[in-house]
Amino acid sequence: MEEDARAVRAGEQLDWDRLVRWLRERLPLCGIPGLDTSAAPELAQFPGGHSNLTYLVRFGEVDVVVRRPPFGPVPPTAHDMAREFRWLSAMHRVFPLAPRPYLLCDDTSVIGSVFYAMERRRGLVVRAEEPPVLADNPAARRRLSASMIDTLADLHAIDVVEGGLSGLGKPAGFVERQVRGWSDRWTRSQTTPRAEMDALSAWLIAHLPGDPPRPSVVHGDFKLDNVMLDPSDVGRIVAVFDWEMSALGDPLVDLGIVLAYWAPTAPASMRDALTTVTHRPGYFTRDEIIGRYAARSGRDLSGIRFYEIFALFKIAVVIQQIYYRYTQGQTTDARFATFDARVEFLARTAAGILTKA
Repeated sequence: MEEDARAVRAGEQLDWDRLVRWLRERLPLCGIPGLDTSAAPELAQFPGGHSNLTYLVRFGEVDVVVRRPPFGPVPPTAHDMAREFRWLSAMHRVFPLAPRPYLLCDDTSVIGSVFYAMERRRGLVVRAEEPPVLADNPAARRRLSASMIDTLADLHAIDVVEGGLSGLGKPAGFVERQVRGWSDRWTRSQTTPRAEMDALSAWLIAHLPGDPPRPSVVHGDFKLDNVMLDPSDVGRIVAVFDWEMSALGDPLVDLGIVLAYWAPTAPASMRDALTTVTHRPGYFTRDEIIGRYAARSGRDLSGIRFYEIFALFKIAVVIQQIYYRYTQGQTTDARFATFDARVEFLARTAAGILTKA
């Protein structure tokens, strides 16, 4: 649907006076066409997402997007707005689908956390439901599927050295750090013992792949609701969002994420922004995704099962961390009350793939 901002959710209000004052002092230095910070600001919140919070500040005809971490304690190294700002600053130069970031604020006295401001892109974002242009339109769904996979392969084809991105990370040992890091997060956030998750963690550590011959930019959370589509042509992507988990490393981690989110990530009774529409006629099948990516990238995908299992494990941990915050009273968002069932579903799905593998 068109990504429209709405009223700010209860419990997620900001200190609007301080935020607006901070933006008014600094935005004029960014060279934003048509900006008039003397205009009375309009304030709202984008409804999507279950992690970082995204707000809209409108000055006249110019929209500015503000991103901050969720309220309450967060896991160490998670929700790093300064890191996401650095990645966007670098990626916007070499990958135009990355929105332009404007400003970073590391003064937590302004709104209670580090945050950054960036440009707004306009278009369609597909979440739990499809916009009319996709509904009952298998041909449009195929164009969207192809565009997503081509965009991912093109992202992975960026020359890290020539693009000036080498300083953003250390690709050697990337997958091992990822697996061990997410395993540790599982241990620290679990609220219910889950043998499947423990077994998956042990299997992943025991079957780590080697480093790829050439590292790539890894988006880290590449999925359908993190891309924005051109309303007049859903086969054209106009933006890629949510660069918080980006790194330099093995690009197949991203393909695993695509495969994991392309299939159901929750029981059929749970329909919301985390559930998928890609089971409908016209969307690529798993094999079509793998085939298109292989043809576009030229990469060996014989070991893709590892990355698919890891992606499901990682998503389960992300959801578990949100559920843990809910059980501790660190967030009161009612959407999170049943997230433990999602964790169980994802663990069983990954265990089933492991059994087949």
